[in-house]
Amino acid sequence: MEEGLIAIGAALAVGLCALATGLAQSKIGAAACGTLAERPELSGTMIILLAIPETMVLLGFVVAYLILG
Repeated sequence: MEEGLIAIGAALAVGLCALATGLAQSKIGAAACGTLAERPELSGTMIILLAIPETMVLLGFVVAYLILG
């Protein structure tokens, strides 16, 4: 029973982070499309802003590894 609860905790750590990242990137992506239509020179900045939420998923993987380890 204990191993199952640990596995569920690790899955929640990754899954909830991935869900939140997807929601954040959807809003950032929509805003980036509008911005790039008006000012195409900001494409590098928009790519960086889209990459920042991905660190949350990486931290979710780290937490899951710590839970399982």
